[in-house]
Amino acid sequence: MFTGIIEGLGHLAARETLGGDVRFTFHVGSLPFDNVQLGESIAINGVCLTVIAFDAQTFQADASTETLGLTTLGKLAEGAVINLERAMRPTDRLGGHLVSGHVDGLGQVLSIHDDARAQRWRFAAPAALRRYIAKKGSICVDGVSLTVNEVDEEGFDVALIPHTVSHTAFSNTAVGSAVNLEIDLVARYVERLLGEGARA
Repeated sequence: MFTGIIEGLGHLAARETLGGDVRFTFHVGSLPFDNVQLGESIAINGVCLTVIAFDAQTFQADASTETLGLTTLGKLAEGAVINLERAMRPTDRLGGHLVSGHVDGLGQVLSIHDDARAQRWRFAAPAALRRYIAKKGSICVDGVSLTVNEVDEEGFDVALIPHTVSHTAFSNTAVGSAVNLEIDLVARYVERLLGEGARA
């Protein structure tokens, strides 16, 4: 599990095609990387991957064809800046919201404009996901926990404070870019429970 609070910015150092899927090498950049362990989970732009090898500055992770097809990792270019978060520990503060690192779908940046010192970002979201997005609810975009300001038939918008822009890959994200979206876990379970209740 993750919190959606980005711990560091890194970049994609290399990608290698192996038997149809991909092995990534990520440079950890500003991510605190002490005591890393084989098999631990790290979220890359909101996608939970498993550390299979590491050194002082990099780690490797494999991505399946499913992950490559359903997330932005499939088209991630070498050198691209990435959001990084290590899995939360039981003693951590939950600064954002509970994030699984399992991407639900892709969105797209529709517009960015200044709103006083903040920025207002608007994202398109697939129709299948919009039903789970609620005004003042939480959503994870490229691994960043954000509060939804408005929702309509096309997508949603959020306000990014200067700290969020400067400490995440949003500072390198342009209008038209694809983004990973993960809906709030609570919405998933509420739907499941309601569905079970209707069949009972």
